[in-house]
Formats: sequence, C-alpha cells, structure tokens
Amino acid sequence: DLVETSYLMMGLLCARQFFTKNNNSEKKLRNQVDYLFNRVEWDFFQKNEEVLYWHWSEKYGWKMNFKVQGWNEALITYVMAASSDLHPISKNTYINGWAKNGGIKNGNTYYGYILPLGPPLGGPLFFEHYSFLGIDPKGLRDDYADYEIQTRNHSLINYSYCLANPKKYFGYSTTCWGLTASDTYGGYTAHEPNNDRGVISPTAALSSIPFTPEESMRALRFFYYEIGNKTWKDYGFIDAFSLDEYWFSNSFLAIDQGPIIIMLENYRTGLLWNLFTSCPEVKSGMKKLGFKAPYL
Repeated sequence: DLVETSYLMMGLLCARQFFTKNNNSEKKLRNQVDYLFNRVEWDFFQKNEEVLYWHWSEKYGWKMNFKVQGWNEALITYVMAASSDLHPISKNTYINGWAKNGGIKNGNTYYGYILPLGPPLGGPLFFEHYSFLGIDPKGLRDDYADYEIQTRNHSLINYSYCLANPKKYFGYSTTCWGLTASDTYGGYTAHEPNNDRGVISPTAALSSIPFTPEESMRALRFFYYEIGNKTWKDYGFIDAFSLDEYWFSNSFLAIDQGPIIIMLENYRTGLLWNLFTSCPEVKSGMKKLGFKAPYL
C-alpha cells in the first residue's frame, strides 16, 4: 500500500528531524530512517506509466489496479516519491497522474467559499488532514491551487453544510459538525455532504483546528463538556456518533485519533509542520513538483 507507506515515511522523517543529538542511539535512529526511506521503490509503482498505483503484492500483483489520482488524501504520496534520491518520480508523473493535467481543479463556490480542488462540496474532511499532517499549507502554492485557501475553505464548506443541515438531522449545529470517514451505525463509510447519514466524526472538526480554529474549538467544547462521557472515554473521543439515531460508537480508530493529536500540536506550535518541511529531500522534492512556499 503505497499511500499508507507515504504516511509512515512522513512520520519517520519527522522523527529523524526531531532526534538531533550527537549520541549513538539518536544517530542510529537517523541512519535507520534514511535506510528505510531510501529503499522505498516509488518508481516501481508507476508500471511504466506517468501515474502512481496504490497497491501491489507478490501474491496478487497489480490486481487492485487503483491509480493514485487527486484530489484526495494522497498528495503526500507524490511529494514523498518526488523527494526520493534512489527511486524518484518526475514532475510529469505529478502533472499527468496526480493532477490529471488540471482535472483536479474545481473552482466552484459553495456556501460562499470557493473550492480550488476536489469533488463537489469537497468530499470527506480527511482529504485536508492526512497529507497536511506534515505538509504545511500556509503560503503553499503550485500551478493548481493555493493550499492555504484549499484547506480552510474545504473545512468551512463542511462546517457550513452541517449548519445548513439540508437533511434536517437532529443535533447538527455550530457546535456539532464534521463529516469524514469513520465508523457508522451498521459499518464504516466516508461521510461527507454527498454521503450524509447524520453521523458526526469528532476527528473531522478537531483535525481541522489549524484551518478553522474557532469553529473547531466550539465543537471540541461541545463534544467534551456537553455530551461528555458518551463521546469521551478511555482513549479520547469515540470514533463517531449520531444524535439523530442516538447512536454512539464504541470504537477508537488510530487513523482518526492520530490526526487530532498532530493537528492540535500544529495549531499550537507548528511542530510537525516545521519538522517535516525542514527535511532537505522534502524541500527538493516539492520544488521539483513546482511548489512554492516561504519554507521552500
């Protein structure tokens, strides 16, 4: 799974940049991270095409045959692949594969907010979370978008949709909002305005806190103080709930908990953004793809 591998590598590079002491244990850690990162065969996942593919296995090969194309959660995969010294991809792979020669552009306005990229109404909020756990969107631009506008406006569109509440679900409000992939009653789904089942996922609003600090803090206070022990338990916030159905998940998913922790810290101090964007190979890779930002 190349996309999940890119999340792992993003985290490992942050760890490498954090542990900078000149002792044997931290030197060893940095060397191990370099060893792992340099041996990811990003270019292999092109299948001799100008696009990356998501999955490959020794047993099933390319059977899933799923292209990594935007706009979704996988911008980081192209950034990581372009940043590799031993197995890099070209800018053309980014343009033709990820950006679909401009096909990722949206440009429409929803609830008064222009959405530069992505599907109608933006899709689930994790599109604006996973890649931007490490990539700092502030002042970041390329040929397709201003990513500071993209991340903020997608979050505000999601918030405004919940406030408008066209399906009239009980509980949606200025303090109870946020649609993204999570558990739901009867299974798991990618909640979003075009797939709205009345289920609120705390990770949606809380992981958007760098983009919508006031709206996200109102949600955090409601989830914690008003609903209380129905939504906050042993491992933090539960994965999802529906006041309309009076249903509360009993699960805690790491892929939803992790972005809450990381984005709270990015909002407070910018720690993970600063660590990741300080990587020399990341700076080189992002410049290669045509990105511009104050930190590049």
